[in-house]
Formats: sequence, C-alpha cells, structure tokens
Amino acid sequence: MTMQELERAKVIEAYAQGEIKSAVAALRLGITTRQVRRLHERFAEAGLEGIISRRRGKPSNNQLSSGTAQKAVQIVREHYSDFGPTLACEKLAQRHDLILSKEKLRQLMIEAGLWTPRDARQAPLHQPRERRACVGELVQLDGSRHPWFEQRGAECVLLVYVDDATGRILHLHFAQTESTFSYFQATREYIERHGKPLAFYADRAAVFRSAAANRRAPTQFQRALDELAITLICANSPQAKGRVERLNRTLQDRLVKELRMAGISSIEAANKWCGQFVETYNRQFARAPRSQLDVHTPLRAGDDLERILALRETRKLSMKLTVQHGARQYLLEDQPELRALVGQPVAIHTYADGRVELRVDGKRYQHATLESPHAGPIEVDSKSIHYAVDQLGAAGKKRRNNNHRKNRPAAVNAKGVRAAKTASAQKQARSR
Repeated sequence: MTMQELERAKVIEAYAQGEIKSAVAALRLGITTRQVRRLHERFAEAGLEGIISRRRGKPSNNQLSSGTAQKAVQIVREHYSDFGPTLACEKLAQRHDLILSKEKLRQLMIEAGLWTPRDARQAPLHQPRERRACVGELVQLDGSRHPWFEQRGAECVLLVYVDDATGRILHLHFAQTESTFSYFQATREYIERHGKPLAFYADRAAVFRSAAANRRAPTQFQRALDELAITLICANSPQAKGRVERLNRTLQDRLVKELRMAGISSIEAANKWCGQFVETYNRQFARAPRSQLDVHTPLRAGDDLERILALRETRKLSMKLTVQHGARQYLLEDQPELRALVGQPVAIHTYADGRVELRVDGKRYQHATLESPHAGPIEVDSKSIHYAVDQLGAAGKKRRNNNHRKNRPAAVNAKGVRAAKTASAQKQARSR
C-alpha cells in the first residue's frame, strides 16, 4: 500500500468506528461523502484490500496497443533513426498516419536504443592543454560585458589580453561595445606597449571569424593581423580558452570593487587607471614561464598601425571617377592619371574617428562625399547590438523626459514663468 492509501485506511477506520462523521472524512480525504460511504462498504467487506485501487495492475484505457508501438519503432528505425523524438513524431503523423505523443515516442525510442536521454549522455571531455613556454607565444583575448561601474555609470565592455605562458594580464581596455574598432584600438595599444605576439587566441565571434557563407573570407581583424604577421587562432569552445574566461570572472569580482574604491565611473578614467591594477594583479598571481625568452617582436619599418588597424574595403573606380560604398558615393578629382585607372580597385580606409581615405596602389587621393539616394544593406557587427540597444534606450528616455515637460499643466508652466520673472526683477534691483 502507498502512504496515501494507508492514510485513507486510517480515516475510513475512524469513520467506521464512529469517531468522525462522513463530512469530516470527506474533507480529510478530498472526496465526496458518497465516495466515503463506498470506501466504508469495501473496507467492511475486504478490510485493507478494499482500500487499494481496483485499477492497480490493469492496463490503462488509453494505453497504446503493442502492435502500434512496434510499428512506430520499426518505421523510426528504418527511416528516421537520426531524428529526435519531436521531429520523428511529426513525420509519423504526416507521412504514416500514426498519431503518438512525442513523450510516448521518446520512451519507445529510448527502450529501442534509438535515443539517449539527456541525463544519460556523456558530457564532452575537455582535457587540459599545456601552457606555452614563452611570453608572447600565445595571447588569449576576450571581451566581457558587465556593469563594471555598477550604478555609477553605463554598462560597458572590458577587452582582456592575457599571456598563456604566465597568466599575466598584458593589457586591459574599456570600450562601449565589443566591436572591430574597439579591438583595433586595444590591439594598437597592446602592440605599442609590448610588441607583436606570435599568435592571438580568441573565440569565434564575428569580429574574428567571418559569419558569411564563405568562411574563408577574412574579417577586418584577421586581415589586419595577417598584415602584421600575427597568427589568429579561433577556439572551438569556451573551455579551450579557459584561462581568459576564468580571469573574466575574477575581474568581475576584484576589478569592480577596485573601481568603486578608486571612485572611477567612466571609460576614459578607467583606461587611464587600470595600469595600476594590472601591475598589482600580476605581482600577486602571475607565474614564471618555462622559458625566459620573450618572443614579442618589434614593428617592421613598413608597419603603419593607423593604416593597418582601420576598416578597409575595395571597390572599383567607375567611368565617372566615383566609388560607391554603402550609403555614400565618393567623387574623386578629375585627373589624367585617375582616368587611366578606371575599373581598377580602390581601397577605402575608414578610421574610428570617422575619417575616410581612398587609396589606389597605396597612393592617397582627395575626394568629395555624396549621399547616395539608394542606401545598400547595413552591416551590423553582432557584438555591437548591445551598444545599439543602449543607445535606443537612452534616446527613448530623453524623448519621454521631453514629453513630460511638454505635457505639464499650464498652471505649472505659468508658475515657473512667474518665478523666473520675479528672480530677474530682483537681480536687476540689486544691480542698481
């Protein structure tokens, strides 16, 4: 007997002995008084066995017939062996007129070995990787969006560069969003301070890996690193770059509190201050590398970081000496040498401050900007969507505040006008 049935037997026995009335027994058991009398009759005839449900051990009225179950399993094994229960259930109904619930089919597939329940699946194994031997041999980088300034400032992104060999923080850079331009700026600061590492190790975000159908096409960040002779490695899982992921969690605890104690609440102030935190952190937590060799390399003579770390796209020069780029059309000066270059590729360099340069074979040409009446598709970096949402929210808040001021009662506005006039008159009287 179940615990519920034992409790039911105690109540019915108390009712049979006259200790409680049928209404009280019904209230305790959550049934009607008529059902209480029926249970009393069965208890009087068969004792405790009369309390046990008579349907125990009998098949359900809604039970699927064994023939239908076998047929469903056979069809799934022959045609849908790699389908999940939900999709297989849909196909059985659409193509074979077999109506089953997806849960029932899931149970049948588990019994037949065609499906593994989630709790029985083996978690993927991520074995540890040996640290690199030298400083600068591999630098892990990642962006962490977090309320770094708590309630004192807007949420922003911290770009983290950590050395794989030592666990040292090599660079921190705060930015509004995790975009190509923010990585360009942070990487430029990193190279100017440490030199060029052999390789960067990052995730598969759109900044590092092309999201287009042709994944061989390099991103702007990949193209820039190729020109600087720096290898970019994209990790296949978050666990593969666990050192920078764990560091992000540590910074979200320690760095937030350090920023609070330093009274810093803006990106500009944080970027000026964070070098102090990096020195303190590295003294306490960095480890010695296996090799004392630092493999960072200096910039080559032709490495122009400003030009390399900029957005660059190529368009053909038209017969009218114009170049179409997005929603803008650039008009080059009418020069004989440019007429000879019609149909040739023009490199369009876009900088973080909005400047645009047009270059042909490395030579820069002056241009005028014309707005195009037919704007092309807008390319949005997947990492910048948070910043766009923040900007929209700020604009909406500003509009609501303006509407609130406009919709104030006339009496309130008149009162404010009178107060302003009175203050002005008093000021003039004092000046006399």
